[in-house]
Amino acid sequence: MEVRHEPVLRRETLRFLLGGPGLYLDATLGDGGHALAVLEAEPGARLLGCDRDPAALECAAERLARFGSRVMIRQAAFRELPAAHRDAGGEPFTGALFDFGLSSRQIDDPARGISFMHDGPLDMRMDPSSGEPLAARLANAEESDVAVALREHGDVRGAARLARALVAAACAGELATTRHLATLAGRVLADSRPRALAPVFQALRIWINDEMGEVDAALAWLPGAMRDGGTVVTLAYHSGEDRRVKHALRGAPRVTATRRRPVMDDEPVAGPWEELTRKVVVPSDEEQSSNPRARSARLRAFRRKPR
Repeated sequence: MEVRHEPVLRRETLRFLLGGPGLYLDATLGDGGHALAVLEAEPGARLLGCDRDPAALECAAERLARFGSRVMIRQAAFRELPAAHRDAGGEPFTGALFDFGLSSRQIDDPARGISFMHDGPLDMRMDPSSGEPLAARLANAEESDVAVALREHGDVRGAARLARALVAAACAGELATTRHLATLAGRVLADSRPRALAPVFQALRIWINDEMGEVDAALAWLPGAMRDGGTVVTLAYHSGEDRRVKHALRGAPRVTATRRRPVMDDEPVAGPWEELTRKVVVPSDEEQSSNPRARSARLRAFRRKPR
């Protein structure tokens, strides 16, 4: 088995996440790199590993097989974590990890249709057995919905114009592969450089997998799933994910009513979490050099306050 995905911020993740023996959650198991590090570093750790990608689970199961009953693996999107947790016994988590990034295996597999660097079917689903491929979804989509996704998830300039072209091409059966998408986006945006194409592919992937909705569901469920003093570590690679983490775990800003307009205070409303990383943690220059896909990673950590 070839494992190419290096866990991002491995040392920093373990420093915040580990809290002694107990049940840990890796909600984005991927190839199992972070899970392996947890199980090796804490002999008393047991782990529930979840992922919506069946190929990732197959890889992780093989990689973690030597830990036997210390590992439980379930196919689950974030919305399905409560059921997976109940199925695993429902013990409150000592630590929970959410690594929102893609694995190198997913990006480099042309059959997944995720990257403009490899020609393949225009799919982009994290779980290929669920829902429609992107090409089919676009053929039945409203232009306005696609435009909103391009703006919100990729900050794509000319989003409305590109959305119109994408839906028209999909309806005509002319948008079947990643190469078709890259060519069309480059023509409409008058820019075929990677810096222009990457936000388009990112935005459509986030949209078709409802990644932001999944993140919201997981973060809303977390407080009741953690033991007192338990730690949550998040690794975000997109500003939308990071904002959701800050809003849900740091707490929403206080709003003071005035005669003229509401004013937001600097301090957020107190919630069930204590933030351990007031300053976001980023990869070192050395890690970014050895693993370029880690460059945009942002780590935050929070501890569950006593009830």
